[in-house]
Amino acid sequence: MIHKVIRFFDKLEDHVRGALSHFPILYAFVGGIGIVLFWKGVWETAELFPSLFGPGSILLSVIILLMTGVFVSSFIGNEILISGLKSQKKIAEKTEEELKGEESDLGRLRRKVEKVEGDITEIKELLKKQYERKN
Repeated sequence: MIHKVIRFFDKLEDHVRGALSHFPILYAFVGGIGIVLFWKGVWETAELFPSLFGPGSILLSVIILLMTGVFVSSFIGNEILISGLKSQKKIAEKTEEELKGEESDLGRLRRKVEKVEGDITEIKELLKKQYERKN
């Protein structure tokens, strides 16, 4: 049952996110409303408001945030989530030496990308010359 609910919201999220991604300002408003309603619900529930208004607000905001795909990224953040999956240290915990090593790695990657781009350009030119000789 829970698996079906998760799958439903996953597919709904993909559909809504795909549609809203064409309208970034509207997407921001819908996501913002979801976040505000979530915190409004948390606030009211924390005060033990006697009606279901607080939990209802949480439920509505969670639905909106799950539909738009904003739920996890707004509370955890993409970089924190990815670094946790990779078991990386926080930037504040890294030494200067580790950061310089990462910069060095990025420099090597940039040079490799530039070489690959040059190779692709060269291959395109060779293919163009071969095509021109045949015609």
